[in-house]
Amino acid sequence: MFALSAQSSFFIALLLLAVGAFGSLAFWKNDRLANWWGNSLAILAAALGLVSSLNVLFSKTTFAYNLKATLPILSFSFNVDQLSAFFIFVISLIALMASIYGLGYVKHFYGKYNLGALGFFYNAFIAGMLLVVSAHNLLFFLIVWELMSLSSYFLVIFENKEKENVKAGTLYFIMTHIGTAFIILSFLLLYSATGSFDFGVIKANIGNISPMMKSAIFLLALIGFGTKAGIIPLHIWLPGAHPAAPTHVSALMSGVMIKTGIYMFIRIFIDILPNAPVWWGILILLIGAISALLGVLYALTEHDIKRLLAYHSIENIGIILLGLGSALIFLSAGLKTLAILAVVAALFHTLNHAIFKALLFMGAGSVISKTHTRNMEEFGGLIRYMPQTAFFFLVGAMAISALPPFNGFFSEWLTFQSLFAGIRSLSVSAQWAFIIGAGALAFTGGLAAACFVKAFGATFLARPRSEEVRHAKEADPSLRVGMGVLAALTLIVGIFAGPIANVLAQVAEGLKIFAGQTGFFSADFNVVKLQDGFSSVSMPLIFVSLVVVIAAAYYSVNALIKDRKVKVGCTWDCGTDLNSRMEITATGFARSIVTIFRGILKPTKQADVEYHDAAIRYFQKTSTIKLEVSDLYGTYFYKPVHELTKKISEHVKRIQSGNINVYILYIFLILIILLFVLVI
Repeated sequence: MFALSAQSSFFIALLLLAVGAFGSLAFWKNDRLANWWGNSLAILAAALGLVSSLNVLFSKTTFAYNLKATLPILSFSFNVDQLSAFFIFVISLIALMASIYGLGYVKHFYGKYNLGALGFFYNAFIAGMLLVVSAHNLLFFLIVWELMSLSSYFLVIFENKEKENVKAGTLYFIMTHIGTAFIILSFLLLYSATGSFDFGVIKANIGNISPMMKSAIFLLALIGFGTKAGIIPLHIWLPGAHPAAPTHVSALMSGVMIKTGIYMFIRIFIDILPNAPVWWGILILLIGAISALLGVLYALTEHDIKRLLAYHSIENIGIILLGLGSALIFLSAGLKTLAILAVVAALFHTLNHAIFKALLFMGAGSVISKTHTRNMEEFGGLIRYMPQTAFFFLVGAMAISALPPFNGFFSEWLTFQSLFAGIRSLSVSAQWAFIIGAGALAFTGGLAAACFVKAFGATFLARPRSEEVRHAKEADPSLRVGMGVLAALTLIVGIFAGPIANVLAQVAEGLKIFAGQTGFFSADFNVVKLQDGFSSVSMPLIFVSLVVVIAAAYYSVNALIKDRKVKVGCTWDCGTDLNSRMEITATGFARSIVTIFRGILKPTKQADVEYHDAAIRYFQKTSTIKLEVSDLYGTYFYKPVHELTKKISEHVKRIQSGNINVYILYIFLILIILLFVLVI
């Protein structure tokens, strides 16, 4: 299909990323050259990654490479099947657009930060993600997982002159390594049960693992990879880390890095550990429902535009987990065709979220680079100064709000069909989980639309609320190219959802547990429909219908007002000049919704009044009201854990007496215990 084989393309891409990383370091004294070198090599590598993944996806072949060493930790093992190829495609696609965007975006770092270091860690980060989804050995996986985690940490703290960025990076570093600890424990259990670090051998011998051991591996992997995915309540690093990173890195972290956790969920829970008990699926489905609903609620409370988008990543991870949890429940009930439908829904939303979230972060980054703030309360009126950026952001907002004919609509429709199928097909004992999931998804869709009405309106509409906005100019060409391609993809993927769903069905059917099965739906270019006839959708028809309706409305209105005289006059302003203080703010827009959900969000209100004369408190000089949302996770979960750990540490440190004889006694006792264990 392509001139280069899938394997050659993949390894050349990795080589280019290595050259890009070390070349950027070599040019660290020349900002312009370091920027060009690092991003250009990343562009070439991402293009080759697309070639490699498409070759595997359309030829339905796989490739593997093993380099064994005497020490297992030095062994390299790759295996790219269709599931790996899909994630390589998503990573490469967003990396390509992010790197094009980065060529222009990082110019405002010239003379301020070391762009050689940025290029090094950026290329290493992309390479780490590609290796994570292709590794076929537990030890090698941990090495490349650490490569991805450490490189992304240094990217988060790249703008280290900002204390908040360093603080966010520290929290990210701690949480990601707590997650890694749980991953290591789950891998050790897999090794102890199968005697191998190789994924293929583990899969072949998984029948020897007891149900209790499987459940322990499941829970450890859920916590470990769930921390990277940002599921609630393991999400606390995400709202700080994603905004702190440079914008093209934020697009990669939010669009694809957190999906490496989703990849491992599918790989372990469906591919390696088949025949999951029903409670696995119910737990993941409920976590997905909670993450989706709370993610969008917390996004509504945010007025930092990048933190708002970060919370929406938690929401969309929740939507993906609704599909994945449904698949596990269907598998436990023996309904493999429905399980394929649910897996396709999860994979489709993985692709869609990567596209529109990267687009939204790029739009936000373009605005921030011109206004030098992330606070939406200081934006306003930017559609006059940055019309193309405003259009691209609007497209992304409609896509993430699941408005047809954009891509977000179809993947959420598929997720709904999976949930409805569970309600129709399963017993009452499992139906309640699907009902909760469907309700949470419905609430999430409405709240997401409200949130992006706030985000777009506060940022681009009305009057400017700062001098920086009045001096803003349109983003550089490379930034607009990156945004423009992604905006086009939201529509293209939406219209061609049927053929894409067929490709994703082949990805799902490539997993061993689905061998010989077909999906519960049929799809072609025109229509996607369920086999039982319960539901169907035609994305091209929706697109054409909307175009016809909009065109008819436009020409009808023009025909009606063609002969009317238009009189333009000033708006009545109560005798004062219209200004930005008369606009509805982002805070005011969201306040009513926050009040409705005050039982969950626990909003707080703090009023500060300054008087002209402190002794005579009748004439106010200034009045300030500060509205915030309580940090429930820190207060009720992480703070108690911190206090408990602190108390345990205070007791444990008492064993450090400073007496060498006591330390020798400790060693002696441990040796006796180890000998006893070995004898047993």
